[in-house]
Formats: sequence, structure tokens, C-alpha cells
Amino acid sequence: MSGDELSAGSPAIEIRLVALLRELEISYERYDHAPVHTCEQADVAVPNIDAVQTKNLFLRDKRGRRHLLLVTSCTKSVDLKAFGEQAGVDHISFASAERLATYLGVEPGSVTILGLFVDTGHAVELYVDGDVWQSPRWRCHPMVNTATLVLTRDAIEQFLARTGHRPTVVPITTRSVSGNA
Repeated sequence: MSGDELSAGSPAIEIRLVALLRELEISYERYDHAPVHTCEQADVAVPNIDAVQTKNLFLRDKRGRRHLLLVTSCTKSVDLKAFGEQAGVDHISFASAERLATYLGVEPGSVTILGLFVDTGHAVELYVDGDVWQSPRWRCHPMVNTATLVLTRDAIEQFLARTGHRPTVVPITTRSVSGNA
């Protein structure tokens, strides 16, 4: 694969993902929609689907040596400090758009567990919220935020076996909100 074929946001990267899913004989439901940038927009775009709406956070440590993909549900507001402690990462923060493109082949707003097929060097550590891991069906972007795929957890496991990424399943602490609305 050339770098151009896998550049973030290119139609070719979505085509490569779909080809991989086909090769693995992974079936899925596909819903095309207008671009979504938030969980709320995703819920409106694909309503009434019996599947967990995933929220994917691409994070890094202070020095940029560790990169982590955290998959949780849209219903949670993640306490990054608590998660950083769970993962053994000091000064955890969101990774830049450039790192996102380099490691997962996506642009902001399109982060997905399916982007791990780009991470052939296994530089990204995968963490999955225990509540999501127990969900039988997941909603995921197919490298772009103009569509949603619904896959079974078994399909996710098959996909991860192919990419060589082992999930660390963790309980996610929801950030407490204080102050006036």
C-alpha cells in the first residue's frame, strides 16, 4: 500500500477497510448519512439501532511515546486522569490530528477501532470499556464520519485477531461534573 492509498480521509482507505472485512467474511449493517462530529449527531443520523454507539478517544502520553485508543460508549464522560492512571500513563492528553492520521489513517471526527488495520507496527495500545466489550453489537465509523457500520462483538474480535491488536478491557470512570449549568 502506498501512503497515498492510506491517507486520512481518502476514499481509498475506506475501500481498503471494506475489502479487509470482505476478506475476513465479516458481515455488517451499513448506514450512510451526513457527516457527524459528535455522539449526539451520530445518534440522530442512525437512530433506533440496537447497538452501542462507540466513542473513540485517541490519546498520547506527555512525550508522545505511547499512543492509546480508548473505546467507550457515548453515554460516558471519561475522566482522562483516572484512565491515565489505569493505563499507567502520566500526563495523558488527546493526540494531534497528524498523529491520528499517521497511526489510524483517519481525520478527527472519524476515529474508529477499525482504524487499527492501518497500525501494522502495533504502535497503538487498545483499551476497551468493559461495558462496551460486553455489548453484542457495536456502531463504528468505517474510516469516515459519513457512514456507520454495525458489527457484532465476535466480528470485532475477528478483526482484532487479524490486525494483531489485543484489547485491554477496563472499567471506565465517568468524570463527575460540578458547578452550575
